[in-house]
Amino acid sequence: MKSRKWMAGLGIASMLMAGVLSGCSSDGASKEGADGEKTEVTLAGWGGNPTEEKLLKQTIADFEEKHPNIDVKLEVITEQYMDVIKTRLIGGEGPDVFYLDAFEAPALIETGVIEPLDEYVTEDFDVEDFEKPLLEAFIADDKTYGFPKDYSTLALFYNKKMLADAGVEVPQTWDEFREAAKKLTKDGQYGFGVAPELARQFWVAESLGGDVVKDGQANFASDEVAEALKPVIDMHNVDKSAVEPKEVGATWGGEVFGQQKAAMVIEGNWAIPFLADTFPDVEYGTAELPSINGEKSTMAYSVAYVMNAASEKKEASWELLSYLTGKEGMETWTSKGYALPTRKSVAEKLGYDQDELRGPLVAGASYATVWSEGSNLPIIMNNFNNQFLSAFLGDRPLEEALKEAEKQANSEIDSK
Repeated sequence: MKSRKWMAGLGIASMLMAGVLSGCSSDGASKEGADGEKTEVTLAGWGGNPTEEKLLKQTIADFEEKHPNIDVKLEVITEQYMDVIKTRLIGGEGPDVFYLDAFEAPALIETGVIEPLDEYVTEDFDVEDFEKPLLEAFIADDKTYGFPKDYSTLALFYNKKMLADAGVEVPQTWDEFREAAKKLTKDGQYGFGVAPELARQFWVAESLGGDVVKDGQANFASDEVAEALKPVIDMHNVDKSAVEPKEVGATWGGEVFGQQKAAMVIEGNWAIPFLADTFPDVEYGTAELPSINGEKSTMAYSVAYVMNAASEKKEASWELLSYLTGKEGMETWTSKGYALPTRKSVAEKLGYDQDELRGPLVAGASYATVWSEGSNLPIIMNNFNNQFLSAFLGDRPLEEALKEAEKQANSEIDSK
């Protein structure tokens, strides 16, 4: 476990700060170009599918055409992205601009290796255009450390034929959802394909007023959280209407839904191109997630572009970052629907807010809970997942599993 939380320690934070002070590299080419000279800015991210890679390269080419004094060196890190980024930052060889997932952002921001961007922002950049919850995931102590480039929320995916055959309407509330799942379960078909993990269940866990994380500590064994999660457990163990994909030979929700082994799943935008490519004959719709206790909720997963605080090419780096997260660059990047634009104006221009399948995902952005809850969330997540699955599978009572997981998580947090 220690290897998973190595960056959180004081020693590693000190090494990262040393990387900031040492600069990106020792050669003269790392500095801002003099008059008439080109500046090379390094942009790092993880890989995507061929269409996404093509869109990113097109966006970069458009930027370089508009900024002939800046060349962009794209570096694709295909494995262990965050480990590679942290190692390079420690060594003073970090990229100028790079991807940062909201889940990882709090811990990395704490180390001081990310450049605050507020002083670079001009009125034309139109910060108000970003969906507020997505932007706030990269703000700490009233400073903005990144601008989100894309996102997905969660929506309800439902098989139109299965619902019609069972005489079931698209559920609007959590109670209706549970009843619908019962009616849709028959002949080896389940009502709900569920992912029993914190990243997907966080919105449910907090739906009755409880806090999964409180004052940096795990708090998911509270009565409110346990009560909120109990229906998920009961759908599997009592109603027999929910199934984890691996129980029926699938690997994830999109696959179990495409194979028509589950009539409903809760998935993100990524499932839409997957289903189009892999299961094109499945007729399905999407809807905003069922409300719980009268309140709408969903999760959002977002990635930002951030700037290395040690970069010696900050002006050029900001030009790139602001173009990639600006209206023009974002429109190109999200134009094929593989990712959703974090700017409201771009979503409207591309028609995603009115799209039959993507509209419910876009609608959730304004009220979503972003998958980012402090620097201890990785520890909290790992311990929750280990024990929640055992409760989901019926191996132990939910309350007992949550209490053990919470105790272990907080022990690890206290020993950091």
